[in-house]
Amino acid sequence: MPNFLPDLPEARILEALSRAPGNELRSGKFDSAESSAALVANAFGWFLERPGTLPPLPGVPAGAVETVDLEVEMRFPWSGGRHPWLDVGIVTHTTLVGVESKRYEPFRPAKQTGFSDVYDRPVWGTNMARYTSLAQALIAGTADYRVLDAVQLVKHAYGIRTRAQKRALGAVLVYLYAEPAQWASGKPVDRARQAQHRDEIARFGAAVAGDDVVFVPISWGDLLWHWDRVPALRAHVAALRARFGDLG
Repeated sequence: MPNFLPDLPEARILEALSRAPGNELRSGKFDSAESSAALVANAFGWFLERPGTLPPLPGVPAGAVETVDLEVEMRFPWSGGRHPWLDVGIVTHTTLVGVESKRYEPFRPAKQTGFSDVYDRPVWGTNMARYTSLAQALIAGTADYRVLDAVQLVKHAYGIRTRAQKRALGAVLVYLYAEPAQWASGKPVDRARQAQHRDEIARFGAAVAGDDVVFVPISWGDLLWHWDRVPALRAHVAALRARFGDLG
C-alpha cells in the first residue's frame, strides 16, 4: 500500500493509478525513491475533491478550475490502438489543461520512441500545422531532441486537442519538470544534461507556438513557489518538499 501524504483521498488516487496503463502500482515503481508518479499523485491528489482551491498554473490562462483528475486518457479521433494518458487533467469553464510531469526521466538514458503510420492522417486541422511539421521532422530525423521526449509531447498535444475540440474548450499542454540536484543515491545529476533539457524545452515551445494547443513549460520549483504563497497550501507544500526533496 503506497504511503501517501496526509489529507489525501487515497481511494480516489489508487483508483486513478490502477486504471492507467503504466502499471506503476503493480510493478512497484510507484514506491521508488525517484518516482515521478508518486510526486504528481501526492501533489495534485490534494485537489481531487476540492478542485476550486487549485491556484492558476503559472502562465496558463484558464480561469477557475472545475475538475481535477489524475491519469486521464486523451483519446485520438479513432477507436483502436493506443491513446495518450496525461498525468493530470484539469478542466475550467474555458479550457482543458493536460499536465505531463517529469522528475528524473529526462536525465536517464533516452528511450527510442516514434510515430506509427496512424498519425499520418489529415485529422488534426490546420491550426495544428506546427505540431504536425515537428512530427514530420522527428520522423525524418531532422529535429534534434536528445533529452526532451518531443515525440510524446506531440502525441499528447494531439490527444488534448481532440478532447478539447469535442468539448468546445481551449487546449493547453503543460510540461511540468523537475531539476533535482542529485539522484536518490546521492550522485549529482548531470548539470549539462539539465541545461540541454531547458534548451530543448525552449526550442519545442518555439516550434509549436501559435497552434491550437498552447504549450506551457513549468518547473516544479516554480509551481511549489506559487502554491506556497497560498496560506491554505503551505502545509501541503512543506509536506511535498519534505517527502520529495529538492525539485529545482
